[in-house]
Amino acid sequence: MKAKSLIKARENKYFYLFISPWIIGFLLFTGGPILMSIFYSFTQYNIADPPVFVGAKNYSQLFNDPLFWKSAKVTLYYTLLAVPLGLVLSLLTAMLVNVEIPGQRFFRTIIYLPSIISGVALSLLWLWMLNPQLGVLNFLIYKLTGQQGPQWLLSEEWVIPSLVMMSLWGIGPNMVIYLAGLKGVPSSLYEAADIDGASKFSKFIHITVPMVSPATLFLLITGIIGTFQVFVQAQIMTQGGPNYASFFFVYFLYQQAFGSFNMGYASAMAWILFVVVLLLTWLMMSLSKRWVHYEGGNQ
Repeated sequence: MKAKSLIKARENKYFYLFISPWIIGFLLFTGGPILMSIFYSFTQYNIADPPVFVGAKNYSQLFNDPLFWKSAKVTLYYTLLAVPLGLVLSLLTAMLVNVEIPGQRFFRTIIYLPSIISGVALSLLWLWMLNPQLGVLNFLIYKLTGQQGPQWLLSEEWVIPSLVMMSLWGIGPNMVIYLAGLKGVPSSLYEAADIDGASKFSKFIHITVPMVSPATLFLLITGIIGTFQVFVQAQIMTQGGPNYASFFFVYFLYQQAFGSFNMGYASAMAWILFVVVLLLTWLMMSLSKRWVHYEGGNQ
């Protein structure tokens, strides 16, 4: 027994020794800054001077800041457009590439490839494509219809739909997740539906959609978190314009933190974002019991 205890103690020592670089890195670069941001959110801090405790002033000032509500409205509008469209298009695309045809792997690869482009490169590419005078989209619209295309990023009405259209470029990862879900749908369900004379649309609504609902839940949560953190597009393509029409929440946070060096205010914004995302995630997980179906029943 004593020998086993010594061996176990030695294993524990080596275990903590080997994971210590990760623990130290987490405490220094992740855990520590997170804890410090809580403190800074209750202070007035500009990096150059020591933080001054101001209580809940940053939070009360935020809720009375018109730009805070404008950025929240823009982010919510983008989320309500981008997330549902992305889910629907990803599922339909997954169903298309799930069909056994020659070149199936090639088509899957082609659809996935755009998602590996970095955010900055993708933004610069779409900045050219959406150019009202020189962009390829307006060129195609003019050739096909003879009409001048929209102003896209220069229009308050079109800037968010333009960014939503750009987000659909990267549906590859979502398509792969849906494809994995489709592979897990028992073929016996479709065979039974065929015997009952069900139409293709009926099979899609009553079999496919419920059976891939766990994947939908996962993509819904991660999609909302992703759209709440939009920054690169606003920074590279629009700078929050025109007239604050693309003034996303995280872009506003970045301006406060690294434009005005108002770290206390930015920390308060970051924690409000964290709480909102946490509550939305909890709400979706709670409601998922009503519409998410697992192989062994709802869980």
